[in-house]
Amino acid sequence: MTLLITRRRAVGLVSSLPLASLAGAARAQSTLTISGGGNFKPVPIAVTGFQGDPQQGALITSVITNNFRRSVFITPLDSKTFIEKSTNPEAPAFDQWKMVNAQFVVAGRSARGADGRFKTEFRLWDVATGQQVAGQQYVTDGGELRRVAHIISDSIFTRITGEKGWFDSRVAYIDETGPKERRVKRLAIMDQDGANMRQLTRGDELILTPRFSPSSQEVTYMAFGRGDPRVYLLNIETRQSEVVGNFPGMSFSPRFSPDGQRIVMSISQGAASNIFSMDLRSRSPMRLTDTQAIDTSPSYSPDGQRIVFESDRGGTQQIYVMSASGGGAQRVSHGEGARYSTPVWSPKGDYIAFTRQKAGAFGIGVMKPDGSGERILTEGFHNEGPTWAPNGLYVMFFREGQGAAGPKLFMADVFGRAEFPVPTPAFASDPAWSPLLA
Repeated sequence: MTLLITRRRAVGLVSSLPLASLAGAARAQSTLTISGGGNFKPVPIAVTGFQGDPQQGALITSVITNNFRRSVFITPLDSKTFIEKSTNPEAPAFDQWKMVNAQFVVAGRSARGADGRFKTEFRLWDVATGQQVAGQQYVTDGGELRRVAHIISDSIFTRITGEKGWFDSRVAYIDETGPKERRVKRLAIMDQDGANMRQLTRGDELILTPRFSPSSQEVTYMAFGRGDPRVYLLNIETRQSEVVGNFPGMSFSPRFSPDGQRIVMSISQGAASNIFSMDLRSRSPMRLTDTQAIDTSPSYSPDGQRIVFESDRGGTQQIYVMSASGGGAQRVSHGEGARYSTPVWSPKGDYIAFTRQKAGAFGIGVMKPDGSGERILTEGFHNEGPTWAPNGLYVMFFREGQGAAGPKLFMADVFGRAEFPVPTPAFASDPAWSPLLA
């Protein structure tokens, strides 16, 4: 099997190493069941130090370990407890790893070849069965080793949990700098763990609500500063931007369709705002709602057949679902005394994430598409703007505590078991999680 690393500056192929065969019973015992049950226990894993080049090996080991620390479902063991420090390339001493309660062991090596590129390989061992259950090798430039570590993390996460990975992804967000009364907001992008941050706009206009295209190569967003607020489309590599439609009034809250061929957005018309979609090839708009209310924050279902949005058509902000072609809408939020906003459909299609305001507190929650099973993941002074990880198991959002100087990014798993800060160099808001890059 071969796999191409798709980021444009990457130059490398990934080829799989031979895998040992697994009996069905052993495979079942070694796979974590992802659920919201009360008996959940994360899988303990030992990430041993990658051999070869000391500096690059330490980097890869660190990135993989930190990824798993924030994964909730997999727990990396403290390397200080390891009896056996390295297993590469031979099989580990399984009895020693059982003594430290490791269920899986990761071993690897990264070294520069004669052509100047790095060859990195890893192997994943199941301690209970004594078998190798995953392994791949990667040949790439040295500057791509952080990404290689994310791809390795994804491979291991999928093997253990049976779910898609999420580490090889990026986050677009609003980078906020300067004093609160003169805050400069720039569109920025970074790896999901906060590394490789770069700004995409200069800060001479106000940027809000960035959203990735399905290819991860473009971002749509709303900008103030050149007349009426407008929705823009920006190519991440070239940084070239263009207006999406020349509509009278303000256009805002854009989001791509799952196939990347359309953008759905809100357009203000007097005191009302309605939802329109635009075909990016023909630039032909289609009106989807026709009310005197404020309909906004539309988001497609992953199959592209439905749209969830917020509206005050019933007197307060609530969440509605309608066909992607418009027509009648069904209210799905019903929390007593609560207002709901910023809905976004999970990539798996099983949940809708939202912001809920109730009794002066802002919560981030999820509900099923029919409104049942509402679950608040976190609540406090100000939490807002949820966005989904590409595998639908985590939600990222921004928070500003009472008396804080500015907002910061956080993430939580969909079951509300754990929450982690997402590092950014300055204040940050409006996160948007990309699909997987590989």
